[in-house]
Amino acid sequence: MKRLIIPALLAATALIPAAHAAGPAEAPASSVEQASVTHYRTAKVDGVSVFYREAGPKDGPVVLLLHGFPTSSHMFRNLMPLLADRYRVIAPDYPGFGQSDAPDHEAFAYTFAHYAEIVDGLLGQLGATRYAMYVMDYGAPVGYRLALRHPERVSALIVQNGNAYEEGLKAFWDPIKAYWAEPSARNREALAFLVEPAATKFQYVDGVADVSRIDPDNWLHDQALLDRPGNKDIQLDLFRDYGTNLALYPDFQAFFRARKPPTLIVWGKNDTIFPAAGAHPYRRDLPDAELHLLDTGHFALEDKLDVMGPLIRGFLDRTLTRR
Repeated sequence: MKRLIIPALLAATALIPAAHAAGPAEAPASSVEQASVTHYRTAKVDGVSVFYREAGPKDGPVVLLLHGFPTSSHMFRNLMPLLADRYRVIAPDYPGFGQSDAPDHEAFAYTFAHYAEIVDGLLGQLGATRYAMYVMDYGAPVGYRLALRHPERVSALIVQNGNAYEEGLKAFWDPIKAYWAEPSARNREALAFLVEPAATKFQYVDGVADVSRIDPDNWLHDQALLDRPGNKDIQLDLFRDYGTNLALYPDFQAFFRARKPPTLIVWGKNDTIFPAAGAHPYRRDLPDAELHLLDTGHFALEDKLDVMGPLIRGFLDRTLTRR
């Protein structure tokens, strides 16, 4: 029996290439499909390898996506294809995050000022001289520092749980504020829980009505990177340096008033870290800003992309013109 079956199988498989060749040629990918392909690249900036995701036409209006803690450009993986048919979308990982280099914290300054310099250097290499910015969590002080360096380059703002007002720093921040006030070893170690698995998962599920919409690979992915040797000290350095952003809040707000960039605010209103109290003050300085408070938590894109995607795309289409 085996001797009969095996030759028959071999004969059948031998016909497959011939049948395929005789069929119609495969249609080339459409321009939309080609534009929606995400590329994963690295560039050397200030001596470190900076990883970034890029998609969309090279001559399209630039949309810069700036991630938060403890994630990376990974948080934008589902949003990018929704924009990339028209927009050139760039999403970097800061040093110490994602796929970028993570030099020892004693040899590299893990500060928000340095991150702004790094992102500025990357954009210079990529020839991006004007851009809309999506800022979230850590991405807000990075992006706003970048805006202070080059206010004329900012074409629009998309703000998602990214703070620029002291009203937005509630009880969650009390132990971090204690570290700012007294940067002792004791106060530093008191923040170590923020890089542990329970805290990482919390950031994804807290305030989310339907947790089944959150992919658990998110916190496993982030935690694996947090658990790299030396990464804890990187994150603790950044917790301390975050206090330097508060001194710049008046400058950020002055930028809003002076430049009046078109602004879309899409905010997870149940976020414990950056609650909705931090969203409303933007309207003081940007009265024309479009504000949407969503029934979700910190990483709103994970369960509200179906709502946020059309809001963001519509805002960009109304605001930016193809160059």
